[in-house]
Amino acid sequence: KKAFYDEFPHCVHLISNEREHLSSEALEAARICANKYMVKNCGKDGFHMRVRKHPYHVVRINKMLSCAGADRLQTGMRGAYGKPQGLVARVGIDDILFSIRVKEANVQHAIEA
Repeated sequence: KKAFYDEFPHCVHLISNEREHLSSEALEAARICANKYMVKNCGKDGFHMRVRKHPYHVVRINKMLSCAGADRLQTGMRGAYGKPQGLVARVGIDDILFSIRVKEANVQHAIEA
């Protein structure tokens, strides 16, 4: 759902300070936390929140054995493509992660969220 400028004139952004990978679980936890805070303080229709980064990058892991005789059971780094472990969002410096649009009275709540 779109929020137009005349409905919510002020916009607050959450900006990344460094290049990193944010997991889908971390993004979802941040979204839920901010959403609960905003609903509690501004009401359900008092804000508009948008997630601006999405986890598309697949992280893989090559599991290694660490028991006795492991060298006979596995191939090491030969064929080390790995199995999918999770999804992450690749974030750069000064990338916008979340945007919250609010009315002037609720700007401090958006900054806190």
